[in-house]
Amino acid sequence: MPASLATWRRRAPGLLLATAVALLAYAVNRAVPVVSALLVAIAVGVLVRNLRLVPAGAEEGLRFSARTVLRLGVVLLGLQLSVPEVVGLGWGAVAVIAITVTGTWTLTLLLGRLMRVPAALRMLLATGTAICGASAVAAMAAVVDTRGTPGARAPAEADDEDVEDAAATAVAAVTIFGTLSMLLLPGLAGALDLGAHGTGVFLGASIHEVGQVVAAGGLVGEAVLATAVVTKLGRVVLLAPLVAGVGYARSRRARAEVEHLVAVESASVVTGAPHPAVVPTSRPPIVPGFVLGFLVLVAVRSLLPVPAVVQDAVQTASTLLITVAMVALGTGVNVRTLISRGGPALLLGLLATVISAGLALGGVLLLV
Repeated sequence: MPASLATWRRRAPGLLLATAVALLAYAVNRAVPVVSALLVAIAVGVLVRNLRLVPAGAEEGLRFSARTVLRLGVVLLGLQLSVPEVVGLGWGAVAVIAITVTGTWTLTLLLGRLMRVPAALRMLLATGTAICGASAVAAMAAVVDTRGTPGARAPAEADDEDVEDAAATAVAAVTIFGTLSMLLLPGLAGALDLGAHGTGVFLGASIHEVGQVVAAGGLVGEAVLATAVVTKLGRVVLLAPLVAGVGYARSRRARAEVEHLVAVESASVVTGAPHPAVVPTSRPPIVPGFVLGFLVLVAVRSLLPVPAVVQDAVQTASTLLITVAMVALGTGVNVRTLISRGGPALLLGLLATVISAGLALGGVLLLV
């Protein structure tokens, strides 16, 4: 049997399990739009794992879904983003987007450090809250992942597992608090009488997931929905430069660490002193390949006419792929561990959500 066929046969049980649950979650969302498909997918994934219902043969397919399937969904998300449409909101709205994303990301990192939340987890929580929830967590996890980093400590698998655990926790947190935002913020906007445009900018700049923004905007009205979605996609556009910036910073730091180790090793050879071993690995790309694919589709959508039927089909495919991945990420959540160790992470996710909503509301009141 060819190696590639054997690999796909090993992945099939996990892929089928994740796909079946994703279709169920998608159907629930279609029937009750206020119920997030991503939340249902994660919840069922958590249940089947912690009730020990995941077959051993499904593990490889679930790992594939949590990584590759999710990244493909992020790539397809790019075709929803039109830069001219975002600019068409007006420079006040663009400023609100920039302030909310920058402020939320920076303040969440600072709070996470003060709360002693692990570095990878606070980075993923900050990115997921500031940009676009689970998709942003996946994109940032690719550069936070230490596998293949020069000078990384062996075994690399231990670091990778830490990142995967952090990603599962971050996805759970941003999905829970994004859902709460979806339910609560439309009422707050109505009470403050922000107007259709202001309400749309507020919801789009503060709620985490694209699907959650669609549900929240739909609760208010069509005019609000259109503005909210474009505002939300304006935040998503910032995913690539943020990931690239973090990737560049980490790459430079990793290279400096390797150069330091090489210098120490060279000095040790001369003096005869013991020295640490340097792991000869290649530098990871500054921007992951799937983020480049995302940027290509953003450029296509911004520069070329894309038929509406193609946009709708790709949007549906992206949503389904990300939902499949959410099932797999849910199966990575250990409830006992989350309860015993996840308190600071959940608190940080809540504070980040409040920060995002506060910055967005202040920006709308002052600039829109």
